[in-house]
Amino acid sequence: MSVKTLCLAILNCGDTTGYEIRKHLTEGDFCYFEDASYGSIYPTLARLETEGLVTVREEPQPGKPARKVYSITDAGRAAFREALAEPPGPDTFRSPFLLVAMWAELAGPDVIRQALDERICNLKAEIAKLTAIRDATSHPGTGFIVEYGLNCMTNDLAFLEREGERLIRIASGADAGLPQAAE
Repeated sequence: MSVKTLCLAILNCGDTTGYEIRKHLTEGDFCYFEDASYGSIYPTLARLETEGLVTVREEPQPGKPARKVYSITDAGRAAFREALAEPPGPDTFRSPFLLVAMWAELAGPDVIRQALDERICNLKAEIAKLTAIRDATSHPGTGFIVEYGLNCMTNDLAFLEREGERLIRIASGADAGLPQAAE
């Protein structure tokens, strides 16, 4: 998924500024789809304007520079529908926690216990965030994807709560999963 598609998706919900688009992509409802750097949003919005897919208007603000508000055009909506029709690529999952877990025997049990505690805490916070989004939305597609995310995160949490001690044993050298040498 491209930054272009993400910007069109957000603008399909209503007029907004580049700053608000960035907030949606980093901490809002759109943060679960793809990473988009701050430096990629404004060049993308400029290209979308050049291509006639969005319009921009300046709104004065007292004591501040005017803010640019972007709106999707009919051509932008058509381009967004076309982008939605393209087959999605594979989901991307990156986890710093998994790198630490992979090398548990080098990190040691204290580091692993702390990493597990932090990952569990983060999952619980994300589950609470998604639950709040689910409870606040009336949009059926958003409801579906939030339930999908809740399912993934709830299963991750259950796995870590069920299997975390095994990882700590690996870190302690007590359960390295390697065959024992014959005596």
